Amino acid sequence: MTFQPEALPAALRRQFPLLGRTVHGQPLHYLDNAATSQMPQSVLDAIANHETTARANVLRSVHFLAEAASAAYEESRAECARYLGAGVPEEVVFTSGCTGAINLVAHSFGDGRGPGDGRGPGDGLGPGDEVLISELEHHSNIVPWQMLRQRRGIVLKALPVTDDGRLDLTHLPRLVGDRCRLVALTHASNVTGAVTDVASVVAAARAVGAKVLLDGAQYAAHGPLDLPALGVDFYAFSGHKTFGPNGVGVLWARGEILADMPPFLGGGEMIRRVTIEATTYAEPPHRFEAGTPPIAQAVGLGAALRWIRGLDQAAVQAHLAALTRRLLDGLAALDRGRGLIRVIGPGDLAARLPVVSFTVTGAHPHDICQILDRHGVALRGGHHCAQPLMDRFGITGTTRASLACYNDAGDIDALLAGLEDAMARLRVGTGASGLSNP
Repeated sequence: MTFQPEALPAALRRQFPLLGRTVHGQPLHYLDNAATSQMPQSVLDAIANHETTARANVLRSVHFLAEAASAAYEESRAECARYLGAGVPEEVVFTSGCTGAINLVAHSFGDGRGPGDGRGPGDGLGPGDEVLISELEHHSNIVPWQMLRQRRGIVLKALPVTDDGRLDLTHLPRLVGDRCRLVALTHASNVTGAVTDVASVVAAARAVGAKVLLDGAQYAAHGPLDLPALGVDFYAFSGHKTFGPNGVGVLWARGEILADMPPFLGGGEMIRRVTIEATTYAEPPHRFEAGTPPIAQAVGLGAALRWIRGLDQAAVQAHLAALTRRLLDGLAALDRGRGLIRVIGPGDLAARLPVVSFTVTGAHPHDICQILDRHGVALRGGHHCAQPLMDRFGITGTTRASLACYNDAGDIDALLAGLEDAMARLRVGTGASGLSNP
C-alpha cells in the first residue's frame, strides 16, 4: 500500500474497527501500542475464517479439516520466516509470546542436557558461565536469567544505561569476557525507545564465542527484519505487539543451535517415540511445541505480518518520525522551560522508536493517565516492567506514549491538551498537589 504522507494514517485507521469507537464520549486516541497494538480487519477476518472453516487440531489427523488447519499453521510459520528474512521455516518456533520464547531459551539453551535422540548432549551453562543483560531490559529478559542463575550457578552481568536512555556500549570490552556465553539484550527499549546498536554487540560476542539473543518485542512491529544481516543467534517477539492476536509469539534460532537444544516442555507432538523407559524427541521446530499450539493465533500472526509487509515502510517511518518530533516538541512547549516535564530517553530521532516516556514533577503517572483517559487518550503509566531502569533514573514510573502507523497529529494534540488539563488539575508546579513525585 502506497499513500501520500498526509493520507497515510486516515487510510490505515479505516482498517482498524476498534479505533472508530468513543471513550467517555470522546474519540479514542489509542497511544498504548508498546503494550498491545490493535488488529486490522484483515487479521480479524483471517482468524474468523480459520475458526469457521478449518478449526481442527494440527499434525495429528488426516481428515480434511485437520489437513487444512495444519497447512494454515505451517504457512504462518513460513510467513514468519519470510518476515524475519530467515528463509527457513524450521527455524521458527511458535510460543505463547515473547516471554515464553525467552524462557524457552533460558531453559533449553541454559540448562542443556541434550536432545535425547542419541546425537550427543547440549552442555548448557554451568557455574561461572556468564550471561550479559542490561539495565534497559524488560523483566521478561531479566527474571528468566536470574532463575537460571539459581538453577545452574551462572554469573549475571548488566550493561549500564546512558543518561539519554541508551545502552552504554563502551562497557562491552569490560563485560564481555572469555566466560561470557550469551548476550541477551533488547532490540529496542519499551521505555526509552532507544534502538540497540546490534552490530557492536554481535562483534563483541563473536570475539569470545558467545551467542546473542535479541528481545524484539518492541522492534518487530516496525517492518520486516533481516536476521542474517543482524547476525544474531536468537530472536524473540510477540503477536499482540505486531498487529496480531494475543497468546502467540515466535522464537527464531539458528538451525544448528535448535538441533542441539533439548525441549523445554514435554507432551504430545514433540516426540518421535515414547516408551515407559525413554523418549526420543522430534526434530525442531516441533520438539519445542509440546501439546496443542495456538493455532488460530498463529494464523492471525501470519496475516498480521503479511499486512505489515504490504505497507510502504518508508512512508510509515517518515510519518512516525514526524509524530514523535511533534510530541517531543509539544512536551517542551508545554513545559516552557520550567523543568517540570522530564523525557526519559533520547531527545532526538536518531536510532529510536516512536515510544516517548516522561515524568511530571509532583504528579503520579497513574493520575495523569486517569485524567487523560477522560479525554479519550489511552496511555500507559507505571514502571513498564522495567524496574531496574526506573532505579537507574531515580524514579518509580513514567507516563508512556507509544505510537503506531495508524496514529495521527490529532492523537498527539489530544495527548498534549489532556496533559495540560492534568497538570492544571493536579496543580503541578504550585507545590500544593501533595502527590508523590514519580
